[in-house]
Amino acid sequence: MSERRSWNELRDETLASPEAREAYDAAGIRFELGAAVRERREALAMTQAQLAQRAGLQQPAVARFEAGGTMPTLPLLERLAMALGLRLRVGFEPLDRAS
Repeated sequence: MSERRSWNELRDETLASPEAREAYDAAGIRFELGAAVRERREALAMTQAQLAQRAGLQQPAVARFEAGGTMPTLPLLERLAMALGLRLRVGFEPLDRAS
């Protein structure tokens, strides 16, 4: 009978693949961007529909973005930033400091 492995062991084994690690990191970026937009929108007491209207989007697109379901383009991020009263800032950091 085979030995049962924990979820953490399976995750670590899967993420040892460079392709899987890249996809995992991309999902993390999408999640973080979506969470940041949602937090700011909620702080401004805006609905998704209101944000969508201000950014020239449809409400389902905002919902997908906030859920981390889409990888945005820079122009989309700029539109969302403007609609939220923010300035978009993009930068690079050394890999050893990235989380």
